[in-house]
Amino acid sequence: MLELLQKYPEAGKVVKSYYLDLMLSTINNENLPEDFKDHVRAQGIDDDKIATIVGSSPRNLFDVFDENGIFIEISVSNNDFSYKIYPRDQDFLDVNWYPYRKIAEELAVKEAFKLLNEKLCQTES
Repeated sequence: MLELLQKYPEAGKVVKSYYLDLMLSTINNENLPEDFKDHVRAQGIDDDKIATIVGSSPRNLFDVFDENGIFIEISVSNNDFSYKIYPRDQDFLDVNWYPYRKIAEELAVKEAFKLLNEKLCQTES
């Protein structure tokens, strides 16, 4: 997953921002000292940590993609899994099937990462 952050830097910024906001919301606790909160904010979150989080549970990124108009659907049939990414695949009938949900999720996230980066780069132009 680290290669995705490096290959698609604009999408990587969105993903890093999502996880940083999530992390900061968890430390927004009155019982924690302000200097500790400031330290965590200053440290941020590096690509290796993001890659580990995403690699262990790719479906955690589905919300990030949803917020950016890229919707992942995971389907199951006969204990095999497939994915579609909307709106790109809305008219696509043929899909590949995989023996494990996590494989379908990882492949979907890789495709969605690319699509998000393309979308963000078009927005910037």
